[in-house]
Amino acid sequence: MDGLREIQKLEGHTDRVWSLAWNPLSGLDGAPLKLASCSGDKTVRIWEHKPSSSNSWECQAVLDDPHTRTVRSCAWSPSGKLLATASFDGTTAIFQDVGDEYECVSTLEGHENEVKSVSWNASGSLLATCGRDKTVWIWEVLPGHEFECVAVLQGHTQDVKMVQWHPSMELLFSCSYDNTVKIWADEGEDDNWVCVQTLAQPNSGHSSTVWALSFNASGDKMVTCSDDLTLKIWGTDNGKIPSSDGFAPWRHLCTLGGYHDRTIFSVHWSRDNIIASGAADDAIRFFVENNESNSLVDGPSYSLLLKKDKAHNMDINSVQWSPGENRLLASAADDGAIKIWELTSVSC
Repeated sequence: MDGLREIQKLEGHTDRVWSLAWNPLSGLDGAPLKLASCSGDKTVRIWEHKPSSSNSWECQAVLDDPHTRTVRSCAWSPSGKLLATASFDGTTAIFQDVGDEYECVSTLEGHENEVKSVSWNASGSLLATCGRDKTVWIWEVLPGHEFECVAVLQGHTQDVKMVQWHPSMELLFSCSYDNTVKIWADEGEDDNWVCVQTLAQPNSGHSSTVWALSFNASGDKMVTCSDDLTLKIWGTDNGKIPSSDGFAPWRHLCTLGGYHDRTIFSVHWSRDNIIASGAADDAIRFFVENNESNSLVDGPSYSLLLKKDKAHNMDINSVQWSPGENRLLASAADDGAIKIWELTSVSC
C-alpha cells in the first residue's frame, strides 16, 4: 500500500499479544529502538533493533516470572529504566533494566482480580493501575523500588479497561466498560483524588465500552475509541488548568465513524499529529486533521489519511507510534504476531 510499508514481523509469543510499549528513549540520540510486548502466554518480551545492526529486530529478553496468568498491559517509566506489567493474576510487576538484564524488583498487590492497565505519570513519581474490580489505584513511587498505594478510586460501575496520565499535568484518565471516561485530580490535601469530570452520554459520550484513549503531543486534545465503532476527539482550552477554577473541562469536538466495522480496541496519536486506530476487523486506519477547515468556527474535522485492511490475521489489540523521528508504528494482534510499519511519503 502506498505510504505504508511493513518492515518486520516479530514472532515468538504463543498466544494473543495484548499490549505494546515503546521505550521512551527509543531512537533518540542514537539509542536503539526498543519495544515491550505482553501476551496471553503469561510472558513479556523485549524486542530491540540497534542502528548499527545489519539485521532487523530480535528478542532481547523473555520475562516469564512472576505472572501466572495473561499479562494484559505494559508501560515503561519516563526514564526508560523501569517496566511495569499488569496481569490477570491480580498483580502488577516492576522490572528494572540492569545492563540489558531485567530483574523483577517489586510486585504490587491489592486489586481483587484482573489488572487491565498500567500507566506512569510524566515525572515517574506515580503509577496508576485499573482492573475488573471497577477500581483505579494510584501508587506513589518511593526509594528502593517501594510503592505505596495512596488512593483507591471508585466511580466506575463496570470493568475499567485503561488508565492513562495526561502528558504534562497531574490528571488521570480512565475508560471503562460502563461507556464512560473519567478524569481524576488530586485536590491537594492528603492525596485526596476525586473525579472532576465524566465524559458520557447524553453529552456526546460513547454508547458502548470505551477501550482506549491517547493524547496529542501538546496535550490539549484527546482521542478515545469504543465498541460503538467510533473515535471521538476531545479538547480543552490550551490544555491548561486555570488556578481560579482548578480544572478546565474537556469537551467533545467531533466524532469519526464509519471507518471500522468491528470494535476499535486501540488508538494512538503520533508526535506529528497522525492518529492510528486498530480494531477487531483486522484493520488499521490513519487520520489527520483537515487544515483547510475553519476550526475556530466549526471546530476541527479529521479525514482518513490511509487504511490498511488485513493488517493482521485476527483482531488488532494495540497500535503504538514510536517516540523517535521516524514514523514507525507497532501493531499487535490475536494472531500472536507483532508488526513494525513505516509510514512513508505522506504529507500531513
